[in-house]
Amino acid sequence: MKHILLTVSLVLSSCTYAQVEESKLGSWYMYFYNVNLENSNFGIQGDFQYRNWNTIGDLEQLLLRSGVTYRPDDSPVLFTLGFANITTGTPGESTSTVNENRIYQEALINQKILRRVHLVHRFRYEQRWVEDQEFRTRLRYNLFVNVALNAKELVPKTLYAAFYNELFINGERNTGNSDVELFDRNRTYFGLGYVLTKSTRLQLGWMRQETEAWTKNQLQFSLHQNLNF
Repeated sequence: MKHILLTVSLVLSSCTYAQVEESKLGSWYMYFYNVNLENSNFGIQGDFQYRNWNTIGDLEQLLLRSGVTYRPDDSPVLFTLGFANITTGTPGESTSTVNENRIYQEALINQKILRRVHLVHRFRYEQRWVEDQEFRTRLRYNLFVNVALNAKELVPKTLYAAFYNELFINGERNTGNSDVELFDRNRTYFGLGYVLTKSTRLQLGWMRQETEAWTKNQLQFSLHQNLNF
């Protein structure tokens, strides 16, 4: 009986993974914002993302995330405490979804080297409540690199090259239904950006996401705003 159950489990897992068409190019449409409050160390930061398994219409995820930020005086570090709600879709024709709520803490560290290379280190710790799963945590580290191409600073009318790599590591590995690997996923991104105004940037790029189960390429379209109030 145990052998039968194991076989069924493996078949179902294989079918689930097969639903992700690795050869099909996906697309993510994203808006990022950072609000700086005048004469205050506090602010607001967040992003809204509509992710698709294909160009558009086959929902991968709808992600809504916002948090309160704090920057100590004369410090390059920005701390955030936030909340996120994620709706994850099933690849293909199925309309079934899974809901997830997260609380997260992060630290952003800005750095500049070689005059025009802008680095951001992001450390994020997530507490995750996924529908029909046990409580889990996850650690993430992302290195962002923006290189100004026709100027030394990211000022209006500047074209820049963008790169990032993000590693995800699972904390608790038992979901209540099965065990997951310590390695969750890795994302590698290359793109081009353009600074429209002092507060607004546009970016277009390609991202490769690798998990234990599948590897997929995604186009990314993003709008970034840094606002002062």
